[in-house]
Amino acid sequence: MALPFERFADDLTYGDLPPDLLSVLRRSFTDTIGVAVVASTTDMADIARRGAVALFGAGGAGAARIIMDGRAVSPAGAAMAGAFTIDAIDAHDTTSPCKGHVGSAVFPALLAMTDVAETPLSGAALATHLAVGYEISSRAGLAQHATCADYHTSGAWTAVGVAVMAARMLGCDAETLRHAAGIGEYHGPRSQMMRCIDHPTMVRDGVGWGAPSGVTAAYLAREGFTGAPALTCEQAPGFWEDLGTGWRTVEDTSYKPYPCCRWAHPSIDAVAYLTTTHALKPEDIEKVEIRTFHNATRLAGHAPRTPCEFAYGIAFPVATMIVRGQIGVPELTQDTLTDPAIQAISNRITLIDDAHLTEISQGKRWAQVTIVTKDGRRLEDAPRTPRGDNDLPLSDAEISDKFHLFADPVLGAARATELEALSGQFDTLDAAGVTRLLDLCCSAR
Repeated sequence: MALPFERFADDLTYGDLPPDLLSVLRRSFTDTIGVAVVASTTDMADIARRGAVALFGAGGAGAARIIMDGRAVSPAGAAMAGAFTIDAIDAHDTTSPCKGHVGSAVFPALLAMTDVAETPLSGAALATHLAVGYEISSRAGLAQHATCADYHTSGAWTAVGVAVMAARMLGCDAETLRHAAGIGEYHGPRSQMMRCIDHPTMVRDGVGWGAPSGVTAAYLAREGFTGAPALTCEQAPGFWEDLGTGWRTVEDTSYKPYPCCRWAHPSIDAVAYLTTTHALKPEDIEKVEIRTFHNATRLAGHAPRTPCEFAYGIAFPVATMIVRGQIGVPELTQDTLTDPAIQAISNRITLIDDAHLTEISQGKRWAQVTIVTKDGRRLEDAPRTPRGDNDLPLSDAEISDKFHLFADPVLGAARATELEALSGQFDTLDAAGVTRLLDLCCSAR
């Protein structure tokens, strides 16, 4: 008898997708590709592209273009370069219960597999494959977090979702999907997230290896390579019982207003509120106290030397918001890291490990900020969770503004506007429309 995830992945049709799920997938497509556009300008993305071209030449699986680059490599190579690209700017969609990200792995794999498809795909087909990738990834992540002592990166569990999605796109039967999941889980990067928190580098959230691991698993399974069972899929039944009737993608997906680790966001929101409400200037501030959960205090990041250290920090992004009033494209440059005004405020920020906030930060991220002014006032904000979570969602207008903030300076307004329009209705496109969307995503910027 087929297992729940096998039946789901094998049988799912576009007609099974509820409107609220389609709404999330559309928002995630636009949001993720907007992040990919600005991220494609980073050194990290450039290194990943050079690595893909050097190591993953196109072969019998066909030629897939690298996101925002246009050069053709293997599907695994395009998935790798695309995932590293998106992960280079920490602003893509997130799933709080998994403490990680689905779209940064699933979208580059989806685009790569679409580019090599023997028959052009419709938008409805894309949406159905994407739903499989999101649902399997999210549930594998929940199962892994519940059964493993270490906090693994998103690449560890998105490898499973990507494997099943890619195998489905290759036309594999249910049993082959099962082996693809097992291969993806076994060879997925069990990378330890807190190592990158403590020592921020370009390894980031592991999706740069999780996405190609999943794609590779699908091709291996199609050729007869065995790998079942995927323990997260088969030995944690509680996470799979409502698969196809309940949608973790709808319940758990949220969006980021700022391009840095979500753990920093409640503190950034708090200082934005306090400085605006009290009309504070940077020179008015004596010190900032941030009470937050334990793992967040390990971000620290008072004096980042690289964009990676900025992304995995709290103090410096908070100081950036105080000084600049935003964390947008101009703040992603190396020059920001040497801004003396931001450095001065960052050095006045203290992170406090709060036991109560640690206790309640299960599937959430809590912080409480106090600003002490030079004239002796203590301005306290109430404890808060990040704007953009499902209880404080970003509006469609805010998602659009974020997209254009990232995409317009890189692509120009005309291409960015067309890309937003097509990605925001991708599931309704015919094959010609999907081809055009793919060209906009994968042509050189």
